[in-house]
Amino acid sequence: MKNFYKYLPISAQDENWGLQVLHAGYQEYAPGGQYPDAEHPKHHTFSWENGRVLQEYSLVYVTEGSGVFNSQATGDIPITSGSVIAIFPNVRHRYRPNLKTGWKEYWIGYQGAFMANLVDKEFFDPEHPVVNVGYNQNMISLFNEVIEIIDKEKPAYQPLVSGAAIYLLGQIYNSSKQKSFGQDDVENIINRARSIIRDNLESKLCPNDIADQLHISYSRFRKLFKGYTGMAPIQYQIQLKLEKAKEELVNSTRSVKEIAFSLNFESTQYFSNLFKEKTKLTPLEFRKSFAKNAGTLDK
Repeated sequence: MKNFYKYLPISAQDENWGLQVLHAGYQEYAPGGQYPDAEHPKHHTFSWENGRVLQEYSLVYVTEGSGVFNSQATGDIPITSGSVIAIFPNVRHRYRPNLKTGWKEYWIGYQGAFMANLVDKEFFDPEHPVVNVGYNQNMISLFNEVIEIIDKEKPAYQPLVSGAAIYLLGQIYNSSKQKSFGQDDVENIINRARSIIRDNLESKLCPNDIADQLHISYSRFRKLFKGYTGMAPIQYQIQLKLEKAKEELVNSTRSVKEIAFSLNFESTQYFSNLFKEKTKLTPLEFRKSFAKNAGTLDK
């Protein structure tokens, strides 16, 4: 693939989309070569001695080669084939390939409230800017597609490339979570736990019972489960019970009391309060709303 980069203008309409791609490209650096390339725009180039500070976010995906990344928050972090470097606004940083290896890199720069929210919610962190996703053909294909789209700059191209940037962020976050909980035994524990919960929605099974069936302590089970799924086991169980209750309310004539009893909620009142908290409707209001909207498409 030929070296390529392009910096893009942003319209007022683009800014309303929530995330805007500012630049993207591909560059291959041979061993011993200058980094960054002398032809790189001056407003984004830097020296190793001084580093640089950007006003936007960027992702740099190193598909071949090795090197180092450095920021004030992290110190030196080794970069290997498959590493993604996340660059954050107003953070002085620098990175370069090893002279002996060079490297091949894709990059994309972007801004917008969407990314600011992800950082605010701690999905991405300037203190942990490097994730190794390995050789990911989906990401490579997506970068190539972005390059092809911005090269042509056809009307309304920004939603396409900003959507690609969001997908890339999802891939990177997914990889980071898989790295944290990638051990086969952990994944098996979580999958078994989810299966046990789903198979026992109408029983009095509690999270401690699940941990016992998995032959691990409850504290370890809860930590693994929440880290993997984003919610505690009891929250996961309650959400599935509420989904089951919705099915019963819509598709059966069982009373609210019978449904609450069958799903082993501690009382009808507790079930009703929890249902309203999650859906903004009482169980009866939920049932009536579906009865009201029931009908046919046949004329």
